[in-house]
Amino acid sequence: MPQNEMFADKAQPRKTRVLIVDDDRLVLATLAKGLRQWGYEVAEASSGEAGLKFALETKPDMVLLDVNMPRMSGLEVAKALRAQTSIPFMFLTAYGNSEIVKQATEQGAMGYLVKPVDISQIVPAIEAALARGKELVHLRETETQLSTALASSRETSMAIGILMEREHLGRVAAFELLRDNARSQRRKIGDVAEELLGAVELVNHMRNGKSAPVVSAIERKM
Repeated sequence: MPQNEMFADKAQPRKTRVLIVDDDRLVLATLAKGLRQWGYEVAEASSGEAGLKFALETKPDMVLLDVNMPRMSGLEVAKALRAQTSIPFMFLTAYGNSEIVKQATEQGAMGYLVKPVDISQIVPAIEAALARGKELVHLRETETQLSTALASSRETSMAIGILMEREHLGRVAAFELLRDNARSQRRKIGDVAEELLGAVELVNHMRNGKSAPVVSAIERKM
């Protein structure tokens, strides 16, 4: 890949890195110039194959994909990116029909822009897509941590159930509450979960002399 298509290697604060993949050289150059003027670090690829290879190697913050390219289309690149990375991407196309929009959505696109694109309009779309992409990455990481916690500890599972019922939270939000509390105390989640269960049993005993009716109820829901 030519050097002018690569991300710069500079000893300075890291800019948001955007990879543009488009077989139209004029569109590629125009978008790249405009985004650089807005402060982005931009790399360019003139084919789907080159764009995918570069994205997998460098992990840019955002990829802008032309939908219609020879040999490997933007939709095919998007499918590969989605399967192998968490890099957010948006589509660029000269066509605004509903079928392409449907396909873009199915591939997990953060946005869809019809060419010709005005740089002042594309920048807010990129920023919104970047924010949404970060949210999705955080959600995936949290869900993975939650699945691991539930599989490894019965006490953690029960503690999450208690927080769900008493704080009216969803499962992920209850896990985040438990996890953040453990982090703030620099303790393991399992230890905090056991402490929570002990506190619930103590309160129940103080109220009615029974050891754990609430825990038993929660346990039946898990």
